Amino acid sequence: MIDLEDLAFLLERLCPMFVLLDRSGRMTRVGPTLQKLRPEQPMQGEKFLETFELLRPRSVATVPALMASSGAKLHLSLRDEPRTALKGLIVPLPGEHGAIVNLSFGISILDAVRDYALTSADFSGTDLAIELLYLVEAKSAAMEASRKLNLRLQGAMIAAEEQAFTDTLTGLKNRRAMDHILSRLLAGTTPFALMHLDLDYFKSVNDTLGHAAGDHVLQHVARVMVEETRGDDTVARIGGDEFVLIFNHLQERERLDSIARRLIDRLEEPIPFNGEECRISASVGTVLSSQFARPDASTLLHAADLALYAAKRAGRATHRFYEAGQSSTSVEPLERAATPSPQEEAAAGQGAARNLAS
Repeated sequence: MIDLEDLAFLLERLCPMFVLLDRSGRMTRVGPTLQKLRPEQPMQGEKFLETFELLRPRSVATVPALMASSGAKLHLSLRDEPRTALKGLIVPLPGEHGAIVNLSFGISILDAVRDYALTSADFSGTDLAIELLYLVEAKSAAMEASRKLNLRLQGAMIAAEEQAFTDTLTGLKNRRAMDHILSRLLAGTTPFALMHLDLDYFKSVNDTLGHAAGDHVLQHVARVMVEETRGDDTVARIGGDEFVLIFNHLQERERLDSIARRLIDRLEEPIPFNGEECRISASVGTVLSSQFARPDASTLLHAADLALYAAKRAGRATHRFYEAGQSSTSVEPLERAATPSPQEEAAAGQGAARNLAS
């Protein structure tokens, strides 16, 4: 006579996913790992074929057929979600006292470990699944380390690229970044406007108040330009006191002229520095990408330079658009008289007086 209590005690240690069936197919004992799959639904006392769906052999649909399947490999799954796939083997007990069904996860072990938070303690010490789990854990650890390393490398690469495309003094894009953005726009079909802005009387600030004042002015100018442009526009410092602004999807002359005039007006406001006032202005030239059938970067930049030269010839502190046929020797004032503004005169006078005094 088999002592079922002793048998269950042994099976719990050797086969933690066993099921002990009585002759009617009811589960009288269930291994601790198997019960973990349904912690809120005790399996003991339930019908085996009502808890598990037998997928193969398809001919087994009753308890007698199940009991007669000794040695056959069973493919089954839990009937409710998650429908974890299982493999099993049934061995009848002597004297028709029922049967033992030993279950395993097979290739679904990784899903089971994830779904039920299983550990090596939930498996038999001789189960090869333990070694597989160790391999998976080692692989996961290696992949996580690789992922973190890749993130650090990507961060370093992005930081290096950002530094390579950034003017360190103002935080604006630099000439390299502008060339890259301009090439990308020209390769597409997006219309845009390119504005070349050059500071007036900036040399006087450097000469009279020093380069620290000049740096302060450039940083102030950068803030003003960023505030007067949109998030997808480009503001780049391409020289000492030269800037290029690129406006995506913007070709309206009135709107561009309004932006340029706002920039000029704001840059003419005195800039405090160490108890002194730095006074500058700006001249601006603008070209539209649509003004050329097949524009290239050098053509657009040259056209913006010509428009800027026209603004300088018009007395500075003004804005000009490029016009077809314009050249450096055939520039005529287009929008504002050549007479300098009072602020320009004051700035120029202050600069001249300081230069004479020195």
